[in-house]
Amino acid sequence: MAFNLAMEIFELSKKFPGSEKYSLIDQIRRSSRSVCANLAEAWRRRRYKGSFLLRLNDAEAEAAESQVWLKFAVKCQYLDIETGRKLYGQYNNPHSAP
Repeated sequence: MAFNLAMEIFELSKKFPGSEKYSLIDQIRRSSRSVCANLAEAWRRRRYKGSFLLRLNDAEAEAAESQVWLKFAVKCQYLDIETGRKLYGQYNNPHSAP
């Protein structure tokens, strides 16, 4: 689910203005991809509780960062509010993903 969400954000961010290339576009792509990477690391470290939990915490922090960038994208009118809400909500409730 996190991978699909990162890919959806990637596709949508292609339509953001070029002036956002090194700020909003870069940040939202990095944070959304980092959710996936941290979940993968957590899974590989599942035998070590402390390391596993640390990576899960990092994934949650990156998800929260992605939500902030989504808010900026909506407020700057790069994303419509319904799309922004849908993506934002998927980070809160992964069971709501399509």
